[in-house]
Amino acid sequence: MIPGLRSGELAEAAGVNVQTLRYYERRGLLAEPARSPGGHRLYPVEALTLLRVIKTAQRLGFTLDEVVELVDLGTHRHGRRRDTSLQKRAAAKLAEIEAKIADLQTVAASLRAALDAGCDDLATCATTACCPVPLAGLDHGDNR
Repeated sequence: MIPGLRSGELAEAAGVNVQTLRYYERRGLLAEPARSPGGHRLYPVEALTLLRVIKTAQRLGFTLDEVVELVDLGTHRHGRRRDTSLQKRAAAKLAEIEAKIADLQTVAASLRAALDAGCDDLATCATTACCPVPLAGLDHGDNR
């Protein structure tokens, strides 16, 4: 018998569902596994580490497309410099996350001001000159 983890075992160990494994296979993140004589998918033990890396990268804010690129960079290291792979991408992601944090801090400050001012009707408050909620500044031109 070929050693390895069945789909359910791998999914449970990684904290994902079996459909996630299939999806990652279609996306090229996981190689198609070998089959047991009975036809069961058998993933190598290393697949668990890869799944943990994928989930960690997603928790760090990387999209699945970005994770695909990061995993690809890790498997094709042929003379790449550190600053052009993970270091560069992590720095860019950090800048993106810090910008989101700054936006969220602005939103939080506006909500605190609305609470402190006792605003209870957005439509009325928005038409008042003393409204603490900067409605025009928060929409960023969105027409939602």
